[in-house]
Amino acid sequence: MTIDEKQLTAMLSDPATQRKGFELVVRQYSEQLYWQVRRIVLTHEDANDVMQNVMLKAWTNIDTFRKDSKISTWLYRIAINESLDFVRRQKNISNISADEAGGVANTLMADRYFDGDETEAHLQEAIAQLPEVQRTVFNLRYYDEMKYSEISKILSTSEGALKASYHIAVKKISEFFKLLD
Repeated sequence: MTIDEKQLTAMLSDPATQRKGFELVVRQYSEQLYWQVRRIVLTHEDANDVMQNVMLKAWTNIDTFRKDSKISTWLYRIAINESLDFVRRQKNISNISADEAGGVANTLMADRYFDGDETEAHLQEAIAQLPEVQRTVFNLRYYDEMKYSEISKILSTSEGALKASYHIAVKKISEFFKLLD
């Protein structure tokens, strides 16, 4: 059962229904947020850890939610920021490059929760090599099929810049696959 944004926003605004409203938000958005986080952090365990942080941050900051934006936009912004922060922390902890560590594709193929094939693993490896903005725009556009106008709200960037980032990302991914042949 899906509840529309206006009803959820009203529930979140009322202290008497805020907890129930947040439970519905978690139920309604967790899966799509999980997959967005997973595409950034790559492994199931890391995605679960980041998702706990996302939901905790959303709950503790529920009073800062601006009622004029969509709940999904607000949640995506939190999820993407938490995911990117996680990736940055991991890079700081480990100075081992992806090549030295066996590559993203090998890591994914060894992950028992990864249900893709070798091509999907290589796609994830190509995406992982993109700069943060291109990677995020590509994931939101390609996997979540978001419109540039919605991505613009999440990332606070112009639609023109997003289109350019997506185009460059697609070109780099294509080049990556050409090198595999």
